[in-house]
Amino acid sequence: MSWNDFYRRRDIIDAVLKQAARNPRAELPFAEIAGAREAFGSEEQLLLALQYKWTQVLTGKLRAEVAGPEDAYDVPGGEPDHVDAVARAWRTAARENAALRAVLDAGVDRYPALRKAYEAELRMLAVTAALAEPHEPRDEVTRVGEAFVSLLRARTDHLTAGRRANPMGQLLRKLAPTA
Repeated sequence: MSWNDFYRRRDIIDAVLKQAARNPRAELPFAEIAGAREAFGSEEQLLLALQYKWTQVLTGKLRAEVAGPEDAYDVPGGEPDHVDAVARAWRTAARENAALRAVLDAGVDRYPALRKAYEAELRMLAVTAALAEPHEPRDEVTRVGEAFVSLLRARTDHLTAGRRANPMGQLLRKLAPTA
């Protein structure tokens, strides 16, 4: 791939996400974006490129939150809480990339290759949060990751709904971010 191809694909991804932000649960605007078919070939390939973009964002957030295992034992008091760190990383990535996450969620069951990539993400989250071990059965680790993400989504939805429904709570959160 040339640099021109790279920039063209990046611009198409940006255009798709900009358009999808208006209605993330709607059908992917693949046909409406000029050059998308030539650059990606199919909607599935575009979704896989979007999944790759999400993986880059998420793994960056995970690395920032979790640090390396070599850092875990230097902290007085023992091991850090990886579940909270992974939860913070996922929530931050999802909040900062809401349209991207929504487009992927809407397409995950339509294409087997995208489902496979999503299941790999679930396993990565489960193992990174120390909820599963890498040597455990693949299906079991995937289920643990799926349950974990479901809890993250429910908590995020609950917090978002609560903030919308309670203006006083919003004000208190602004005055005391830990509230």
